[in-house]
Amino acid sequence: MALSKELATIFRVKQKSYKMVLVLAMIKQSRLQNIKRLSLNKVAELFIKYYTEASAHGLQIDVPPAALASNWNRVTLAQAKIVMKTPIDALSSIIECNQDEISFKPHIWAMLDDTTLIELEQYALTELEDYNNQLAASSFSLKDALSHILNQYQQAKAESFSNHELGTYVRRAIPDNIKVLPFLNENYRVQGSVGQGNWATIPWIAILDKRITETTQHGEYIVYLFAEDMNSVYLTFNQGVTKPTKELGRKEGYRYLERKVEEMRSQLPLKGMRKDSEIELTSSGLGKDYQVSTVAYIRYDRDHIPADEQLLSDLQNMVENYRLYVENGLYNTSAPEQREVEEKTRVTLSVSERIAAIQSFIKNKGFSFPNKLLENFYLSLKTKPFVILAGVSGTGKTKLIKLFAEALGATSSNGQFTLIPVRPDWSDPSDLLGYKDLSGVFRPGRLTEVLVGASQPSNQQKPYFICLDEMNLARVEHYFSDLLSIIETQEWRDDRIVTNSFFHLNSLQGEDQLRYGNLHLPDNVYLIGTVNMDETTHPFSKKVLDRANTIEFNYINLEQYPDLDNSDTGAVVVQAPNEFMRSDYLQLVDLYKDEPELIKRATEKLVKVNEILEKIHSHVGFRIRDAICFYLAYNQRFELLTEDEAFDLQLLQKILPRVQGSNLSVKRVLLELMGVALDRTIAADNYLDDSTELYQEAISQKAGASAKYPNSARKIAYMLRRLEEDGFTSYWLS
Repeated sequence: MALSKELATIFRVKQKSYKMVLVLAMIKQSRLQNIKRLSLNKVAELFIKYYTEASAHGLQIDVPPAALASNWNRVTLAQAKIVMKTPIDALSSIIECNQDEISFKPHIWAMLDDTTLIELEQYALTELEDYNNQLAASSFSLKDALSHILNQYQQAKAESFSNHELGTYVRRAIPDNIKVLPFLNENYRVQGSVGQGNWATIPWIAILDKRITETTQHGEYIVYLFAEDMNSVYLTFNQGVTKPTKELGRKEGYRYLERKVEEMRSQLPLKGMRKDSEIELTSSGLGKDYQVSTVAYIRYDRDHIPADEQLLSDLQNMVENYRLYVENGLYNTSAPEQREVEEKTRVTLSVSERIAAIQSFIKNKGFSFPNKLLENFYLSLKTKPFVILAGVSGTGKTKLIKLFAEALGATSSNGQFTLIPVRPDWSDPSDLLGYKDLSGVFRPGRLTEVLVGASQPSNQQKPYFICLDEMNLARVEHYFSDLLSIIETQEWRDDRIVTNSFFHLNSLQGEDQLRYGNLHLPDNVYLIGTVNMDETTHPFSKKVLDRANTIEFNYINLEQYPDLDNSDTGAVVVQAPNEFMRSDYLQLVDLYKDEPELIKRATEKLVKVNEILEKIHSHVGFRIRDAICFYLAYNQRFELLTEDEAFDLQLLQKILPRVQGSNLSVKRVLLELMGVALDRTIAADNYLDDSTELYQEAISQKAGASAKYPNSARKIAYMLRRLEEDGFTSYWLS
């Protein structure tokens, strides 16, 4: 019995070999278990098994998508199901699939008796064999090509350069075969060189995207570079060196290339590649230039060239990074000397100069904030990317976040600033992160959408600011719990700070798994919450306060007027890479190597404070100790505040929010903390009935004339007064 027309044409249009392998896996699984409803996982196992076994037997097969794995032995079930989605969709007229099961549709099963099933299997096998034969016939061995150059080049250099067979092989044969690889298209030009007139010290084979460069003298491209001693070859993501060094001079040209290297490494994933300066081509000349200009590379030693499958996977991965670089507009087409001016403007500003420029930007927008507030806000975000701005309504909390972001080039129009109003009915993380609807489709939340954009390789060097407006209208611990936990999983990996993923591996399927499955909190995202403390809002738990700096906006000077000498036209954006905002330390041990004395001084002060707080069980742990040390270290490095000013703000923002209550013990603790703030011993018993004298002393200070920590002293004074007047006090009610 011949196959029906519906089945006899299913492989006329191919998705590589995937359609045939999928159908064969389904037929095999059906026979093994004598069932029609098949486990999607079991079919995926057979799908992977075909490719791993074919590879082991040396057959020419499709390599897995570079974004998933370097070879089929490393493909997981979840990744296999992502690959299978393409042929499943293409065969949707005959196949039905859900999260757990896959099957031929009922009307197809009605056609598939034993004879027809054998015919369908034979049809798939024949098409698969023809496809693989074409793949093998149209391919060449990249391993053989690289090995041939490494083994023959030294001998060729001793022979006549003109019309040499090896020269023709490098200039024509290899480029002709590379440019027809399935992951390259008409945008790419492939070029090989062994020199011009004489044998080159470093022969090369380059892949150039014609949209940004037509020559290896400038711009960015992929290139195989052969070491002078021919013991190794490097697959590299590189930059042209001739034009920059000619226009800027060798010294400045090298500096320019090195800065570009660091910038590109921060912008692109470059997975599976080395990103260091250990590339060894030669000790001088153009070979040395290549070593300076190399962004990332993979080294292959002459006696250990990997199989073609691995070589092609590596090259496809490199091309994918190159494509991201080009299509996301990360390249700069300015002349090198102009780029040099732009980069000096961006790179050479000190932190204090940049903050002064931000202050100027804000003033030119017609707004003014208290002295040292911007420095404090910056240091708080640098310490940990979660800050709370608290105070009465209308004091400019949201405006500060928006203007600070705009000053750094982060706006709502380019997606780098996002305002998310919190709703009172939020009760779980789904309102921020997303949820599955009744049909099983994942609906991403607003925060998830921002994180996806910020995680793109082209955006990883740009700071993203998220303002959670009036975040305590709902209980923060309920809807924000996942983020609080994720923040604590930060770790360094490949020169970036990463966290655990938001979603469990099996919680998403198909394209959702591919898009959101590895989503984490990237190190270029900064979360700032605004809060109004009144009868309509919820208090914060210590879990929240431990993880944030809380900056108050309660002291308002209404006699502030716009500066008419400045106008909006004078507001200049201060472009800054993410390193300006990103934390440098995650563990105290990393800081201790650099600043042991600072840590000891800070810890001695905190030990004294903790002895006081223990009396009401509000003492702090290592998390707060470390955060305060980081804050003080950044401040010392950037010279933004005095050490006492910085510790005062940390006492105010990290310690005092923990104190609340209505009993005499709380008052004793506040009085002893007042002693710390005023830097003198206070006899608490003398003020248990009336602390008016201390209150007046603390709030009447001018520029901290008598208090060591004037901001903390003033806050403690208000908290004491509230306790005496209302019988209860907290940081939020003063």
